[in-house]
Amino acid sequence: MPNNFVQEFFSHRFRSLLSNSKDGKPPWLHDIASGKGRGLYLPSDAPWVVHADLGTLVGGIRALLMQALHPGSLAGVRTHSRYKKEPLGRLAGTIRWLTITTFASHEALGREASRVTGMHDKVKGDYQNSKGDKCPYHAADTDLLLWVHIAFMDSFLRAHQHYSSQPIPGGADAYIRLWSKSVEPLGLKEAPMSEAEMTECLKRFRPELVVNEHTREVLHWIKHPPLPKTSMPVYRLLFQAAVASMPTEYRKMLGFRTLPRWLLRPITRGFLKALRIAIGPDSPLEDAAIERLQRDGHLQPESA
Repeated sequence: MPNNFVQEFFSHRFRSLLSNSKDGKPPWLHDIASGKGRGLYLPSDAPWVVHADLGTLVGGIRALLMQALHPGSLAGVRTHSRYKKEPLGRLAGTIRWLTITTFASHEALGREASRVTGMHDKVKGDYQNSKGDKCPYHAADTDLLLWVHIAFMDSFLRAHQHYSSQPIPGGADAYIRLWSKSVEPLGLKEAPMSEAEMTECLKRFRPELVVNEHTREVLHWIKHPPLPKTSMPVYRLLFQAAVASMPTEYRKMLGFRTLPRWLLRPITRGFLKALRIAIGPDSPLEDAAIERLQRDGHLQPESA
């Protein structure tokens, strides 16, 4: 009983923070539980395995850092995002898209894609590129969608590789190939389909990346977000782990120093394992998805 009470306490605090809900239940839980049929992925697929893992806590921070290096992506965040006034709301919005895309039915995914594209339609303006020229941007532009996609994908993949002991079914290539399906409803029809293609795509974007005063403003916020004080020691570890997992070139651009990766890796892995014990093995979103799949005959109970 005491162990269950402790797990319930930590689980509630943890899920309340991530979902920005007082009861700890994500408002989009119904979207994942309802609907008929399967979605993009099954529990045996690489994206499901990666996104169900707590390594995503590191991957999410890393993705924000990566995306901030592109001035077009950065302009959209600075001008149209509520990240300063409502940081947990923006975090919850990102988690909502990730979890619905990973765990929900095609029906729910269609609704979520419409919500996101509707938001993208409103995000437009101008930014100064790496050469100092003024350029127009629109969040729905294929170029920006591709950068956000590969920065996200590379970050979650590398975070999992560095800080999780859970093997990825089919390896990195399977994760990249399968996760490319997630952006098709957003209008991105061509995306990397292998680790080699993703690496090449990142290289193509390198000349467009820059760190200026606007970048540093957002980077400072990412490093020092207005989270509850009790959460900050944990966040500092996750932030260091995120930076350490990035290539040296990107770390130099960001200007952040961290403990060496060889030291951070066992510390972060140990912490994530302890966190899993503290909050318990249950995952409301994943459990709801599995129940839906079983109900519709796409997954046998003994396979869950």
